[in-house]
Amino acid sequence: MMMEGPFLVAVIPGLFIILLTWWFRKRKLSLFVRLLPSIMAICASFVSFYYGYVEVRGFEGAAYGFLAFFLLCYSVVGYLIATINPRLKNHR
Repeated sequence: MMMEGPFLVAVIPGLFIILLTWWFRKRKLSLFVRLLPSIMAICASFVSFYYGYVEVRGFEGAAYGFLAFFLLCYSVVGYLIATINPRLKNHR
């Protein structure tokens, strides 16, 4: 339950990050706007880790660390969605 709880809590904002990034990419907005959800998630991840490590501490604080890790994973996926150009594929 130690890993599943933070993962399930991170799924909702993670899916929001991915869908928002995909929608910004589909609308062909600038790269900065497409990267905003990922940047915000990285900031939230660092704040969550800091809060768990400094303020809460101990076994309960580890859950905040896991939450920060999963949010960071979702932000990396959002970053890849925002930056990879779909036209780079080989067309025959």
